[in-house]
Formats: sequence, structure tokens, C-alpha cells
Amino acid sequence: MGSTSAANHGTEGVGRRDLIKRSAALGLMGVPAAGLLSACASGGGGGQDKAKTGKKSAKNPLGVNAGAQMEFVLFDGGFGKEYAEDAVKIYEKDFPKAKVKFSATQKIQSTLQPRFNQGNPPDLIDNSGAEQMDMGVLVGKKQLADLTGLLDAPSYDDPGKKVRDTLRPGIVEMGQFDGDPVWILYYAYTVYGVWYSQKALDSLDEKYPETWDQMLAVCAKAKKKGMAGWTYAGKYPYYLPFSLYPMIGKVGGREVLDAIDNLEPNAWKHPAVKMCFEAYYELYKKGYVLQGTPGLDHIQSQTAWAKGKALFIPNGSWVENESANVIPEDFGLAVSAPTGIDSSDKMPFGTIWASGGEPFVVPAKAANPEGGMEQLRIMLSEASSKNFTAKVKSLTAYNGGTSGITLTPGLKSGVAALEKAGDNVVNPRLQDWYVQLQKEQIGVAGLGEMMAGRATPAETVKKIQGFADAAAKDTSIKHYKHQ
Repeated sequence: MGSTSAANHGTEGVGRRDLIKRSAALGLMGVPAAGLLSACASGGGGGQDKAKTGKKSAKNPLGVNAGAQMEFVLFDGGFGKEYAEDAVKIYEKDFPKAKVKFSATQKIQSTLQPRFNQGNPPDLIDNSGAEQMDMGVLVGKKQLADLTGLLDAPSYDDPGKKVRDTLRPGIVEMGQFDGDPVWILYYAYTVYGVWYSQKALDSLDEKYPETWDQMLAVCAKAKKKGMAGWTYAGKYPYYLPFSLYPMIGKVGGREVLDAIDNLEPNAWKHPAVKMCFEAYYELYKKGYVLQGTPGLDHIQSQTAWAKGKALFIPNGSWVENESANVIPEDFGLAVSAPTGIDSSDKMPFGTIWASGGEPFVVPAKAANPEGGMEQLRIMLSEASSKNFTAKVKSLTAYNGGTSGITLTPGLKSGVAALEKAGDNVVNPRLQDWYVQLQKEQIGVAGLGEMMAGRATPAETVKKIQGFADAAAKDTSIKHYKHQ
């Protein structure tokens, strides 16, 4: 989504940590079809020679071969590549005889699919963006290395503390799909929600709305002043869930989101889903969505919003860095948990979606998997975490790394939103488990059509439930459930 996450968040053009992601912002119409992804994850090829394991020591707990090449492919999205290049320099300093081959691309799937097929993938991949490879497929086809060894290794800063003990809550679990192995390390920590300008809200003499009636009233007032209430990435409407999914969880309880993730029959027909779809559709019906939004990509919608053409936009915390060149200094960038329906909601106002984004993986057939994991261990140090946060205005999976840093407005607001949420943090998994379902079907074919006025909420619920039912019955994909 980070550049996804989840999403992610990634996007083509300058993506997100996709949706994921972002782990996650993403640049094509959607991810490649399932057939391509299956091909990408199939065995094939003659493979490559593994580097011999080096001698383990206090300074080299993973047993990295000090002279072996390490190849690192990064998604070139909203977080840029400088933070990764800085971490590579530390690897090169620690292993001066090793050659590091580093590259960044927005074409993750099309660039790496042939290499997975041939059995010679890189040692570390930031699997994010519009062309994110389907995590569920990769795990199901046993194409990823288990990262448990990395998590149980001593942390880069403190040999008395394991890497896993330095991570934010939920990060390890996000990398699990079925049982104990950990296949993915989400490096960024993304706050998803409704982003806005505090200056614009102040100009309306309004506070962020907590109920939907209040939301409609704020949008009506904005419209009178020539400002749309909302905009979103119309070409990539799977951004809408960044605020819509936690709203569904707030209204109906986190068990509704779990049922949706689990592909349970009739999960999308829950009253909370219906109410939230109808609420969003009302924004369209009342003319509170910026005209032309369905034709805008993520960059165009963010730019229009930053220029004051719309008050609210659903997004992830990568937006501060991704839109830094268009957000005015006095904008007062802020994020809020989604507005609910009313006091009957199951969870309190402040319920928010926050999770790992920017999914990093080490391929099972990597030539130097120890090197790939060591690069991640370096990135999870306090110094690398601080460097990432200072440069890209986002938190990392490292639980800390903000002391001594002047937090930017959006980052400061995100930290405050997390503090307000407390335990009321939800983490929908569709974007990790079923990428095509989330992006192409629920996003583009479902929510995108509804918000463009081409389908009613009832029709959209029926359509999305059909997509989910088909995915549940598809024996060609591996299915996952909340434990």
C-alpha cells in the first residue's frame, strides 16, 4: 500500500508505499493479472549458485560472506532512494570486500518476473508500487526466505536485544501469512486516514468532523466558498479504502474487517459496509467531490488538494514527502482518523488504520540471502531509522527513532493520531493477501465506479461480494485467515 503497504504505498510516477503499497501509490491501472503473478512465482529456470556462508561473529551474527556480491532492488516511489543508498554505504563499510549492486525501479513486477522464473532473483527487494508482486502468491509458491533468523539475530545497535524486540507492535505479525514463519519485513510504518489542511479548516471556522452529518455540513460550507469537500486518486480508487476500511471497522467493529479479509460469505453485506458505502456515495450525490476526480491519478489529486481545490483526501503518511513540492509552507498538514456515522458506532472516534508499509523480501533462491538480511538489519538500526524519518517524513518499523528530530507537520500529526487511537488501531489485510482483488476489483471495478456515479452502493456491495466469493473459490490462489 506503503509505498503501500500495504499499501502499502507505491505508485508509478512517484508512488506510494503502496497499498499497501504502499506498502505502499501505484502507477498502473492495477497489478498484473493473477496468471502473470503465478508465472512470476513459478519455479522454472536453472537457478544460481549460492554464496558460501561466512563465519558468524558478534559483528556478523548472520554469517554474511564478506566478499560476496549483494544485490538490492528498491521500489522508486514516494520515499525516494536516498535512504536506501545511505544504508548501502553502511553495508559497504562493514563489508569492504563485498560489491553491492543497487538499483531502483518503479517496474518491480515486470523487471523481476523473468528473474524469478530463471531462478536468479536479487538478494533483497522492496516489493512495492503499482507493479508489486502478489505477496500471497509468492508465499504460497514458497518463493520467499523465512526472515525468522534475522528477527532473532542481535539488533545492530544492541547485541543484548533481538531485532524483533526493537520493532513496532504488529510488524512481525504482518509478515506472517500462515503460522510462525515471517516472509516480509515492512520497513515503513504508515498512518492511513483523511489528510487535510488545518489552515483551510480554520478558514471555515470548523473542526475535523466526527460524525457523518458533521462531515456533510463541513463539505457544504466548503462548497459555498468554492472548495470541494473531497478528492482522491480517481485512476487508482484503491486509495479510497485508506479511510473507508477503518470507517467500516469503526462503525461495525474490527470483526467486520476480519470477516472481509477472511473472504467469508456475505461479509460485504454487513450493515456497516452498506452504511459506509452510502455515506461516501452521498459525497458524490451532493456534489462534494472535486469535479473531474475520477480522471485524476494520485499525483494530480494530491496537487489539486494541496492547491486548496479540495479539503479532504484519503491517503497514507507518504503523502507529505510525495507532495512536498506542492504543499505550501503554511498549509498545516494534518491527518485524522476517519469520520464515523454517529454515536452508535462500535468503536470510538480516533479508530485508525496504521500498519507496516514498504514490504521488503529476501527471495528463497537469492544467491546471498544472508547479505539481504544483513542489509535489513542495518536499516533497522536507530541511525538508519532516524535517517529515513528525517528524509522522507515517515516513521519506520523501528520502535523509536524520532528523538532529536524536528517532526514535520504531517509526521507530528500522524504520531498524535496514533496516540489518540491507543489500542483502536485496525489493520485490514486484503492488500497484502489478495492484491488483484483489492486493487483491480474492489478498487477500480467496485469503489471507482460507485464514486464516479456509475453504480449505486447496493450494486457495488453486490459486485464486490461477487468478486470476494470468486476469490474464495479460486483454487489457484492460496487463502489466508486471521488466526
